[in-house]
Amino acid sequence: MKKKQPKNSLVKVEQSNDAANALYERIALVIRKARATIMRSVDTTMVQSYWQIGRYLVEEEQGGVKRAGYGKELLKTVSSRLGQEFGNGFAVNTLEDIRKFYLVYSPEDNQKSRTVCGKLDVPKFNPNLSWSHYRVLMRVSRLEARQFYEIEAIKNRWAVRELNRQINSLLFDRLAKSKDKVGLLKLVRQGQEISNPEDAIKDPVILEFLNIPEAHQLTETKLEQALISNLQHFLLELGRGFAFVARQKRLTLDGKHYYADLVFYHTVLKCNIIIDLKTRELTHADLGQMLLYVNYYDRECLTEGDNPTIGLILCTEKSDNMASYLLGDKAKQIFASKYKFHLPSEKELEAELKRELRLLKH
Repeated sequence: MKKKQPKNSLVKVEQSNDAANALYERIALVIRKARATIMRSVDTTMVQSYWQIGRYLVEEEQGGVKRAGYGKELLKTVSSRLGQEFGNGFAVNTLEDIRKFYLVYSPEDNQKSRTVCGKLDVPKFNPNLSWSHYRVLMRVSRLEARQFYEIEAIKNRWAVRELNRQINSLLFDRLAKSKDKVGLLKLVRQGQEISNPEDAIKDPVILEFLNIPEAHQLTETKLEQALISNLQHFLLELGRGFAFVARQKRLTLDGKHYYADLVFYHTVLKCNIIIDLKTRELTHADLGQMLLYVNYYDRECLTEGDNPTIGLILCTEKSDNMASYLLGDKAKQIFASKYKFHLPSEKELEAELKRELRLLKH
């Protein structure tokens, strides 16, 4: 007959397991951090190396034979020899990207005095950006937009896929279109700074991640469900500071129930944000409904330290004039933004900006 193990022994075994688990987690954390640091160091070293390689390619181009096809054949030869010694990773198109990288990220003083003998300092590249990040950033031709995306990628620790998506959704242009010269300069140098409600609102809001055709007949309930099912993508589109709180939040007034579609809390502005979804053009009734929600929240739901509630109506078309006449002082708390189910082109955004400027003049 098998003897029962004493309770004291069982307690000791459990304590030993707990101690082993705690020790393991502490050691594993150190190893994970070390590996992450090593990987960042490797990425930074690779980026710096590519910049130097790009300099040699450009110098050879400047000092080499000026005839058609010379540069392409030279890259093929170099690419082949590098591949033999170092393996894959140095194809001709990669060398062309490396050459472009040097031209894009070389200070003007360096570009004016490129010589084989001249010693040029390698710029300091941020360890949070990999070579893949820089390959995406190089596609942005406008310097001010590229500087903005670089700052935002560092601040928000965007993965390459997210950086690519923000560039394709023209985030810089959407934020810049409402800025004056001072605000635009600040945006370029510091990235997106959120100090008032206007800074947190995007217009238009891009929902291409829902994979819904633009002309699709959609109910508000289905749109809401699609956003909830893709909440992570939606939060990234809304931007920094948004935290999800509730869906179909019930507000009771005089025995009647009203339901706010989505409620978020903004951790930077320290306020609630109510989002109402409309699958049609904005109406005065929509603004009146949102005014009710915002006033209710301000009176009934604020906690200590909260700022006034913000209301955001997402619709297919909006009217800023209607909003200003109807809302008055509350226009600083209630906003309307168009949403799109596709990534807009630069021409589309430019046309939209010109249209809004014409409306403002009238």
